[in-house]
Amino acid sequence: MLKPIKGSSIIDLASKLTSLDGVDGVNIMVTDMDVETMGLSIVVEGENIDFYEVKKTLEEEGCAIHSIDEVAGGKRLIEGRKVK
Repeated sequence: MLKPIKGSSIIDLASKLTSLDGVDGVNIMVTDMDVETMGLSIVVEGENIDFYEVKKTLEEEGCAIHSIDEVAGGKRLIEGRKVK
């Protein structure tokens, strides 16, 4: 995830994401930074999360999603496999 340096802080971004229906928790970690942008790793947890609302909120803050690395769903969760 890339976010412009200008604009909301990651604290404000986390607050906006946690206010969305279905979101129980958010973890945001800065992975790198340059003059205009910061790279972020964002984990969003909860039940019945509306991905499109999360995406809309991130895009309104000027963020660009680079990848979605894991999704869990169904009646029971399956343990993730470690990738080498």
